[in-house]
Amino acid sequence: MVQILTVVAAALVATTALVSGAPMPTGTWPASKGLVKYDAPHVVKAGTVFDGGMKTYERSNVQCQGQKEGKKADAVFLLEPGATLKNVIIGKNQMEGVHCDKHNCVVENVWWEDVCEDALSVKGGDAKSVTKIIGGGARYADDKIIQHNSEGLVSIDGFYAQDFGKLYRSCGGCKGLTRHVTLNNVYAVGPTVSVITMNKKNGDTAKLKNVKVKFTKEKKPVCAFEGGEGPSGTVCQYTTKDVTI
Repeated sequence: MVQILTVVAAALVATTALVSGAPMPTGTWPASKGLVKYDAPHVVKAGTVFDGGMKTYERSNVQCQGQKEGKKADAVFLLEPGATLKNVIIGKNQMEGVHCDKHNCVVENVWWEDVCEDALSVKGGDAKSVTKIIGGGARYADDKIIQHNSEGLVSIDGFYAQDFGKLYRSCGGCKGLTRHVTLNNVYAVGPTVSVITMNKKNGDTAKLKNVKVKFTKEKKPVCAFEGGEGPSGTVCQYTTKDVTI
């Protein structure tokens, strides 16, 4: 009997872990607890955790140049595979924000106060790679917030996006690679292009659950792909019950 109860208890814990996640954002922006400036990207080594203590981090020698394409040398943080970046506010003086150039990163409670070219770039890895964005938020992105150039999955949970072009963009010019994204408990305010943009021809999939969208101007697609938008059953996998507008 004891063994049975132990197994049941373990199963319940596992089930709770599967269904639980970051809460739906309220739209409240965090207060900074200080300012740190780097003269080069700060590298978070593989398997380590960088806890920024809710300070603002930016570059001392890089300024945003609009939609001019930057490189990883223009980023504030470079995350190695297995690295975790948490409790950080990315300031406006930077071009690339955070780079996860070999996939398999965790970005937890990270806030971009004024996105430049993009906030987070996910590259490298393989079809089994997973990068997780847990909590946090980003605002004032003329184009995209998260750029996904590699294979694998990007999981976005409990994220707040405000005044942006696209929250997530699957690379349009990376031929032959399939990308997947999941959105859970996401609050998106003021998209000017779409909430997410996918590539049907590459076999991309997007799964949305409990997503709240508020349009501040004209209505835009929640999930867009070449030649279409909205629930498709293949590319954009969600129902009208999963998205509140």
